[in-house]
Amino acid sequence: MPEFPASLVEFQRQFPDDDACAAWLVAARWPSGFRCPACAGAKGWPHGGKPFTFECAACGKQTSVTAGTILHGSKLPLIAWFWAVYLMATHSNGISALQLQKQLGLGSYKSAWLLCAKLRRAMVAPGRAPLAGLVEVDETEIPLRTKTDPVCGGGGRSPQGKMFVAGAVEVENDAPGRLRLAAIKDFSAASLHGFVADNVAPGATIKTDGWPSYARAPDVRHEPHVVGAMAAHVVLPWVHRAFSNAKTWALGVYHGLRRQHLQSYLDEFAFRFNRRRTRHAAFRSLLAIALVRKPLTYNMLIMPEAQG
Repeated sequence: MPEFPASLVEFQRQFPDDDACAAWLVAARWPSGFRCPACAGAKGWPHGGKPFTFECAACGKQTSVTAGTILHGSKLPLIAWFWAVYLMATHSNGISALQLQKQLGLGSYKSAWLLCAKLRRAMVAPGRAPLAGLVEVDETEIPLRTKTDPVCGGGGRSPQGKMFVAGAVEVENDAPGRLRLAAIKDFSAASLHGFVADNVAPGATIKTDGWPSYARAPDVRHEPHVVGAMAAHVVLPWVHRAFSNAKTWALGVYHGLRRQHLQSYLDEFAFRFNRRRTRHAAFRSLLAIALVRKPLTYNMLIMPEAQG
């Protein structure tokens, strides 16, 4: 498989048209040669009447290079998908659907929104390893954006006009490693213990600000640091920096976030944060995950996302 492009010029040279994109998908999906998804037959040939489609020699099933993936059933050309992946994966701040529509010359905002929404769902690798070692864990609020203007949230831990988010950062050699963010219902022990169980490996040490809900979190060692008059970012610098950057990013790129799709946007921020040192490798990572994620319809994408 060709290496990921390290610059815009290399991207254009490597993927000049749909044929080049299809060749990359074939090599990524079937690195040892075509394999029929129906009968596991290892022999097939390109279908003469359908572009980017193989026909199995054994059972006759026709399989597109995009079948069963995030790209399944899309009317957009493959080159538009590859450009969208490249822009979303490598741009330091991400790109909104409106910006993507203009950059790619798409006919409608809905097409651009669908493209972005599908790719956000591909930003979480199936079976990804949980955070391990020393892990900073904390919670925060993000102002809720309505169809008109963002709502000014209530003071303190008031839920008015706010969405609740839990975060965890792996600490390696006194520096931030991987990040996890999740939308949660509240700051109760049930919500926070669930977040820790989903994102932190058994046996790890979680470092918190002493919020009572973290006490007795199962299968991890708890290291509470009661903040008191001390600023929380002094005790938990890396997770607070991630929270601050995420809020600035959400306002700058999307002008605020809505509750309905909060988790997808948190996943996008975490994807980019975790690949901040290898941005161009993120292009290949995102495409590779997109090939193993199941197809998503418009109705599936507009459904409200579950919160932990």
